Amino acid sequence: MDIIKSIEHEQLKNKVPDIRVGNTVRVHQRIKEGNRQRIQVFEGIVIKKQNGGLNETFTVRRVAYGVGVEKTFLLHSPLIEKVETVRVGKARRAKLYYLRERLGKAAKTKENVGARVENKEIVVKEEMPATEEAQEVASEVTVAETPVTESAEEVKAEVADKATENK
Repeated sequence: MDIIKSIEHEQLKNKVPDIRVGNTVRVHQRIKEGNRQRIQVFEGIVIKKQNGGLNETFTVRRVAYGVGVEKTFLLHSPLIEKVETVRVGKARRAKLYYLRERLGKAAKTKENVGARVENKEIVVKEEMPATEEAQEVASEVTVAETPVTESAEEVKAEVADKATENK
């Protein structure tokens, strides 16, 4: 495997949400302000998806206080906590740029009534099964590190002894 592809493969998320153009989504993004972190939610219509692999992006548009706001998110970004689908919309185009000129109800996509709102996730990369040697070492380590537990009667006796000593 190519060096660049192997590095990109490490950065990919295992599961990514199934995002489609026309859907209304709620994106939970981690925001860092100074030494504090918080999660900010951005809800709007997905107007485009582009690229693929590690560089895959999607753009979400919403109207806030009469002003259209578009935000582009990297799908595999570690700052994206989760993406939930709020409403499934009908889109007959790959890019919904025509929504930029529309206002009010006309700026929405028609709802796909028969579709269920499901937050499906697509498995991008499978977790690699460990080699036989690594599995043997892991099983030996777990066996060696398991502590010997005392029986319930012995524990009760110790607690009772400590209680009498404290009085």
